[in-house]
Amino acid sequence: MRRGKTTAPSVVEEHLQAIAERDGRIGAFRKVRAERALAEARAVQERGDLAGLPLAGVPVAVKDNVAIRGEAARNGSVATPSAAAIEDHPVVARLRAAGAVVVGITNVPELSLAGFCDSVYALTRNPWDPKRTPGGSSGGSAAAVAAGMVPLAHGTDGLGSLRIPAACCGIVAVKPGRRTVPPPEHDWYGMSENGPLATTVTDLALALAVMADDMSLSPPGLAAPEGLRIGVARVPLPPGFTIDPELQRAVVEAAHTLGAAGHTVVEHETRLPGWLGSAAITTWLACARTDVRGLDPRRLERRTRSLARAGGLLARIGMTGTAGRERWRAHGARQWFGDVDVLVTPTLATVPPAAERWGRRGLLKNMRVNVTYAPATACWNIAGWPAMSIPYGWHSTGMPIGVQLVAPPGGESLLMALALQLESAHPWLRHAPLG
Repeated sequence: MRRGKTTAPSVVEEHLQAIAERDGRIGAFRKVRAERALAEARAVQERGDLAGLPLAGVPVAVKDNVAIRGEAARNGSVATPSAAAIEDHPVVARLRAAGAVVVGITNVPELSLAGFCDSVYALTRNPWDPKRTPGGSSGGSAAAVAAGMVPLAHGTDGLGSLRIPAACCGIVAVKPGRRTVPPPEHDWYGMSENGPLATTVTDLALALAVMADDMSLSPPGLAAPEGLRIGVARVPLPPGFTIDPELQRAVVEAAHTLGAAGHTVVEHETRLPGWLGSAAITTWLACARTDVRGLDPRRLERRTRSLARAGGLLARIGMTGTAGRERWRAHGARQWFGDVDVLVTPTLATVPPAAERWGRRGLLKNMRVNVTYAPATACWNIAGWPAMSIPYGWHSTGMPIGVQLVAPPGGESLLMALALQLESAHPWLRHAPLG
């Protein structure tokens, strides 16, 4: 586009056509901004700085929980305000300033409170297997990218909500560390971050650089790392949790690939402390309690009401997760991480569960499935450390497997550079083969 071989309107038209053809089976979008997107594409095409825009005319999707000028952010709920935003969230503004065109708003579970992607607006399905969930809460964004409806998407990650759907859908996503990217309005006690989803590490790094307003994070600035100490945590979870052996094997194989690239690989066999798991669960419920304030409970789904009610009951006895969060942030994460540069873990504990209307179910069913299949991500939100998920291999069910890379604060470039090494040695399919 920057070289004039195509135009922004034509590229946006192609992607709008892909959405029209594919989203009826997937349900990734709450709203497609066809007319507005084409008008915005024409405006991009007329910009005098088109040749220098990093995302010139690139169609992007934005999760339904940040402000887009002229649109309502419903966050998966009919209980939220329907008024259109007056201004873009800074992340959306940065994407647009870089030349991106927002073609649609993606579906989320109500108030982005679950690792699924169902709401009153849609039951979003996984492009690799429509019977399974694409994960959540950025499930609509992940499904849109995996199905080839957009090359890039925005999401948020409060307890794993970028990495979980990336692993479910066989794409890449990064949760940046604290203060790297302007956070969402509901920042969940400083745990939630805005970040990108993409099909390749190069695209992901470019999108992160734009969102962070720091082009040193983009591919030209990513030097190939040498001689790192890589920790391999096949089962990092507290006692009582299990991880599918096939997912464990993918982690070991990814680490061996990094070892072949010249890094030192060491076993990290210490499990996360049980008190951290309790802190993560009570924090999740506390977030639900906070997010429903001011909303009509009669318009909320059963899952949301039950999560918020449980959070309120725990708050009455002083259980909000605060002590555990502060302990992990202050010193627990660093001590547990140890003397490695990067940690490799499973992103998920099992393959994605069924795509169902989980929002109509109660507390225990939702908590059991969420905690069972996606318990390995929340600790890095609590710590505020950067973490990402990349595809690495296939499960016997035919689903893609995601592995998680974690680095200390400031390690976003390091994660991207390592992910590039893994992608080069073990490339993955960019899109689900929709038939």
